[in-house]
Amino acid sequence: MSRAKIVFAGTPEFSVPTLQFLIDAAVDLQAVYCQPDRPSGRGKKLLPCPIKHLAQESNIEVRQPESLRNDTETACLEDLKPDLMIVVAYGLILPKAILDIPKFGCINLHASLLPRWRGAAPIQRAIQAGDQISGTTLMKMDAGLDTGNIIAVAKTSINPHDTSTSLHDRLAHLNTELLGANLQNLLNNVTSGQPQSAENISYAEKISRAEGDIDWSQSAEYIERTIRAFDPWPGCRTKYNNVEFKIWAAQVVKSGPTRAEPGSITQVDKTSFEIQCGTDTLRALILQKSGSRRMPTSDFLNGVAIRINDRLSHAK
Repeated sequence: MSRAKIVFAGTPEFSVPTLQFLIDAAVDLQAVYCQPDRPSGRGKKLLPCPIKHLAQESNIEVRQPESLRNDTETACLEDLKPDLMIVVAYGLILPKAILDIPKFGCINLHASLLPRWRGAAPIQRAIQAGDQISGTTLMKMDAGLDTGNIIAVAKTSINPHDTSTSLHDRLAHLNTELLGANLQNLLNNVTSGQPQSAENISYAEKISRAEGDIDWSQSAEYIERTIRAFDPWPGCRTKYNNVEFKIWAAQVVKSGPTRAEPGSITQVDKTSFEIQCGTDTLRALILQKSGSRRMPTSDFLNGVAIRINDRLSHAK
């Protein structure tokens, strides 16, 4: 019996475990789609994305169109005659002409429990919002933004110390388990999934660098979650006098009513310092000055003399 013909579409590191699963599986990987090479680093050299690197190592054809909304790309995919197209964090919209080509359609592995956190940054937004549960959704794609029928889900707890990096890695591997448990049914075309709920829909807007500028009028809990959500990018920044630095880990300290202004330093010792927030204070644990490495706050304080009642400012 001939092997199933599959096309894969993905771009970042999050997609790699799923592509590796398919490489190891008894399927015919006809082509891998990923976004075009982008300038990276100080030299702004064009570098291949993680998916392109893995595909080339495995001698799989790589296609990198700027868009799929043209007759040329539609014809190229039609020529492959795929049974199934599997999409994981590809980053380009699949128009209806593309969605209609694979024999059993296009499926997507999305890093949230849909319909919560449709969109570009579900991992970061889940941590920032204080969600206690996350997961990955196997979805039959349609023309909407993460609106297709749900075939299956896999769940994981969001732990109090999870960053986007740690949750990203867990969900990336959950993708392989979820796909492995459902791939044969997809290829047998025995599941069409269930429509998403019309309630509790939320959107995970793309993260901007400007969001990393800490607003000390927000609650300490929200700022602490944002610090974890924005690790590794864009990081959360603030400024003391002329020294800009990022906070990579912090602890919420419950405090009573105060006259201290948000951003004020309320306590300093040899190992750390506390900052007044809109509610409660935040104890800084790991910091990073521009051009330096991450360091415990005690090391940071060896070079920066922070004093009680001084204020941190916006990093802009």
